[in-house]
Amino acid sequence: IEAGVKKFVFSSTAATYGMPDSVPITEQEPQKPINPDGESKLMFETILKWYRELHGLEFVAFRYFNAAGCSEKLGEQRRVETHLIPNVLRVALGQKKECRIFGTDYPTPDGTCIRDYIHIVDLAQAHILALEPGKCGFYNLGNGEGYSVREVIETCKQVSGKPIPAIEEGRRDGDPARLIAGSQKAIDELGWKPHYATVEQIVDSAWRWHSTHPNGYSD
Repeated sequence: IEAGVKKFVFSSTAATYGMPDSVPITEQEPQKPINPDGESKLMFETILKWYRELHGLEFVAFRYFNAAGCSEKLGEQRRVETHLIPNVLRVALGQKKECRIFGTDYPTPDGTCIRDYIHIVDLAQAHILALEPGKCGFYNLGNGEGYSVREVIETCKQVSGKPIPAIEEGRRDGDPARLIAGSQKAIDELGWKPHYATVEQIVDSAWRWHSTHPNGYSD
């Protein structure tokens, strides 16, 4: 406010929904976070609503589902990798012995968690659209399709052409069985449309980066 900022675009998360009552999840789903990430993002969403009422600050808050994939120009690299797809691809590259599956007894067809993956380029496009005048509110960002952990691993095998051993472990605390986005509001109000509609496309973009940059940005 002191700096004269008129609009704030915030990266929130699907974790604000906690264990959803149904899928796909719309923006009307009750927000009941069950972990610190979801709780802290929900707190900031509340602050944004207050600041709009008190100071007229416009905002757009995007509730990301599982951001994944790579820009071929920019790639990706993290000090500590926690994301499923790059961790699985590290096994394909021979940088890890195996990947880990946390929980095989969920109420899903193959017993593993189901998530909605959205390409980072599609996320970036949504942020550009959010800057247009008159856009304000909360929006889910996802493809509206869910893929299980086993399906993602199998897709990585097919895309890379490499064997990918996996070991099974117990569930992690706070992992819902299914998280699938209902993103129709972003489509209708922002004119947003994801171009990487399948997990195969997302994995392919990640594999093209990681296979040509096995050491990350140092290559």
